[in-house]
Amino acid sequence: MTRWILVVEDEAPLGEMLCDNLQMEGYGTELITTGPAAEARLERGGFDLLILDIMLPGVDGFTILRNLRGRGDETPVMIVSARIGDNDRIRGLELKADDYLTKPFNLKELLLRVAALLRRQPAVAAGADMLEFAGNRVDFRSHRVESFRGEHAQLTPTEVKLLRVLASRDEQVVSRRELVDHLFGPHTPTTTRSLDNMLLNLRRLFEPDRDNPRHFHTVRGVGLRFSEKGNP
Repeated sequence: MTRWILVVEDEAPLGEMLCDNLQMEGYGTELITTGPAAEARLERGGFDLLILDIMLPGVDGFTILRNLRGRGDETPVMIVSARIGDNDRIRGLELKADDYLTKPFNLKELLLRVAALLRRQPAVAAGADMLEFAGNRVDFRSHRVESFRGEHAQLTPTEVKLLRVLASRDEQVVSRRELVDHLFGPHTPTTTRSLDNMLLNLRRLFEPDRDNPRHFHTVRGVGLRFSEKGNP
């Protein structure tokens, strides 16, 4: 499955060079050179990774990142910027950028960092902004849910992230350690209790009988498994 990367870079030759090299690595790419155009494109979604410059015409990269995270979009973001000061790096990370690389950069290092970020973000099938199973409907972009009972609810960003991971690995057991690393970061002190609480909420919403789940399974001592078809 092709992973898609949006490159937001106002220096068109640099952006084109990045896109060319990313395409040689097998990624799909799109280049945007202004802040307002980037904002409009990101609202439509459909990307696995954003490579974001800071000094952009119209709307700066920090504002784009703040707005992206503010609407619950957790698409991985790599800032690539000529601004090398500690304050800029700290600000980017405080706004929940996943990585920060300064210009000029080593192309090989950038490609390795891209690959590392995408390994942490499981691929979701093209057009999979919506998940439908057993009469349940989940809009991953708005986080809205309509259950088989006709109940409407709003998932948290972390619950959406968990559901995306499990749905992308249908019928596969995903270890608790992998899920915690993916949802909260590899060095988080968060325990698996947080996973259990989210799983309980997903069962409450989507399972006819939460005590005998058909879609959201706990595999004792291993991890969690999602079954779209409802296999026990």
